[in-house]
Amino acid sequence: MTSPPTNSKFAPYRQALAAISQRTRTPLPSLVVSFAILHELTAILPVAGFFFGARALGIGEGIVGTLAPRPGVQAATTGFAAQVRDSWVGERFREWMVEGETRAERVGRRYGWFGFEKGSKPELLSPEQLSTHAPESVLVSGRIAGDVANAVVAYALTKALLPVRIGLSLYFSPAFSRAFVQPIGSVFTRIARRKSQ
Repeated sequence: MTSPPTNSKFAPYRQALAAISQRTRTPLPSLVVSFAILHELTAILPVAGFFFGARALGIGEGIVGTLAPRPGVQAATTGFAAQVRDSWVGERFREWMVEGETRAERVGRRYGWFGFEKGSKPELLSPEQLSTHAPESVLVSGRIAGDVANAVVAYALTKALLPVRIGLSLYFSPAFSRAFVQPIGSVFTRIARRKSQ
């Protein structure tokens, strides 16, 4: 079996995991599984925490309104909020808000959450309607309110924590592998051996 070229986009991760595997004497396959599980957990838990935190504090709509004001609404032109909104951070956060709005709408329509009707289809804009919308309204639809705003803020904050999430996942992967993945794997191996005998 040949190894992938070193210039592949996964080469740095493969090298980091191989080094961790060698240093901690943890098998690489279980380390990879541990990393994947922890990476997903470090996404799900913060999204839920940020969502319920924003909901409890009632700040979702305020953050969305500050960083992506609706067309026709006068936004602050001075102060910290304006500086953040006009910076690279604000631009990146708006991109994540668009992604978050799309995901929140998809989940909301699938499960009937966030005020969406369960199983409903999204409204499609015609090319004429898209061309008449202002660029800001295409970026953020203006329909972000309530729990959708909280979900969008939770998604964007979780995306912002990606480097921290990756670091934590790498750090805790060996211990998680030894405590959970390897014991569960050995149970499945024993069951498979019994069935084959």
